[in-house]
Amino acid sequence: MTGAEPHAEETGLMGTITYVGLDVHKATVCVALAASGRGGEVRQLGVFENRPELLLKLAARLSKGGRPLSFCYEAGPCGYGLHRLLTGCGHDCVVVAPSLIPIKAGDRVKTDRRDAVMLAKLHRAGELTPIWIPDAAHEAMRDLVRARATAGRVLSKARQHLQSFLLRHDQIYRGVRAWTLAYRRWLTTVRFAHPAQQIVLEDYIHAVQGAEARLDRLTRQIEELLPSWSMAPVVAALQAMRGVALVVAVTVVAEGRRLSTLRQCTAADGLSRPGAFRTFLRRQRPARRHHQGRQCAGTARADRRSLDPGLRRGRLYRMPARISRKLHDRNEKLSPAIRDIAWKGQIRLCSRYRRLAAAGKSKVVVTTAIAREMVGFIWAIARIAQPALQG
Repeated sequence: MTGAEPHAEETGLMGTITYVGLDVHKATVCVALAASGRGGEVRQLGVFENRPELLLKLAARLSKGGRPLSFCYEAGPCGYGLHRLLTGCGHDCVVVAPSLIPIKAGDRVKTDRRDAVMLAKLHRAGELTPIWIPDAAHEAMRDLVRARATAGRVLSKARQHLQSFLLRHDQIYRGVRAWTLAYRRWLTTVRFAHPAQQIVLEDYIHAVQGAEARLDRLTRQIEELLPSWSMAPVVAALQAMRGVALVVAVTVVAEGRRLSTLRQCTAADGLSRPGAFRTFLRRQRPARRHHQGRQCAGTARADRRSLDPGLRRGRLYRMPARISRKLHDRNEKLSPAIRDIAWKGQIRLCSRYRRLAAAGKSKVVVTTAIAREMVGFIWAIARIAQPALQG
């Protein structure tokens, strides 16, 4: 541990809150203190090793005599271990969203000390936006869902490598769709004159097969562990929506946040529309189309996972509303209230898709609008399936 030892005068008077800003890294934690009150002193305490026993010792010294502490640090790659460590000892701690931290115009100097001091000051002023911290079980399921998403991207890249290799050598499949049983049989007939190229082909094929096996294995693990998860009722309820099967439902729930309003829900999923985009959807002339992209309030990684399934599934609503056999089987064990919301949503989304398409809107605009409303119905179903989400 390095840095100055904390003194009584640095932590404020008895009973007043000392706000502690932490700039957390893998090896070190830079600590700054802000005394209570608008004119309270703000200063750097020092840089400490990122080790649980040392941080607990530091917290005990700062809280000596019963002084209350309020810690904060930015969400990042170090996860929520520090938050659980501090809250487990009875201290207040929040993890804040980095993208929502106020930054002064022209302030371009960024150091660990400056970041810690800034966090302490903003935390005292109440200007930081805390994120929802999942429990250990929720985080574990989210890690499994993200591992499956990674496997899906690896599979897509492996297939792309194989198809690019075949295209370079004028080996083109003339069928309707790739990766069908007929396509895989065609791959067994491809021959190259040079042994090295044949080895490359077999290696690419084996890479695709390995990626497919990995994806299937992780999907089975999700299916096996889902019944023991506290959010399993929500996952089952969300599947009442058309186009929301098991994997999409688990992804939405695992990457979702505990949000109390529909506006927060659509903002976290990256589907809130800025004013210029809303105006474009309604009445702007084609020659004056200037719209912003989707606005995301959460981390980019989580927003993509929550948004992309909605955009893809939004295209399903171009067809008339109906209850398919698979959808009927998924709905059998659900309550009438959930089934009513899902059916009401399907009727509305199908009708809206046709209206927007008939108005000449592009497919991207239409699917984004449908996905945004789809998130609203998902939010309504989740609040019925899990009343605790309202808190």
